[in-house]
Amino acid sequence: MENTASRNNEVLHPEQAAARAALLRECEKLAAAGITFVAVHFDGYGDDGATEEVKCYKSNCYGSNESESVDYDAAHLQDHFEALVPFGYENDCGGFGDVVLDVGARKLAVERNDRFEDYTTTTYEV
Repeated sequence: MENTASRNNEVLHPEQAAARAALLRECEKLAAAGITFVAVHFDGYGDDGATEEVKCYKSNCYGSNESESVDYDAAHLQDHFEALVPFGYENDCGGFGDVVLDVGARKLAVERNDRFEDYTTTTYEV
């Protein structure tokens, strides 16, 4: 993941700052339940995209599709996570990634992967 230590509320839109604050307020309750990470995966292309439902994990580290989620009702956090999904991830070839709350560290991270098309041209005389 890209280092986001320099990001702070000053660069977030007000809705994103409020979502971040709401998620960080939940950390104590999540930690008490043994939850170590909470995440939402997003994926889109061709001007259409979707986010998956919030999933909770009890693992030493978070990796999309690397850990098994646990049964914990965090549906009330869905809107907060969705507010942090990066704008425009669904455009053109699209993108995908995760918004991850590290409960113990009390930090949020967004990992965005953009898809793109590329081509090469070869011209020669015959």
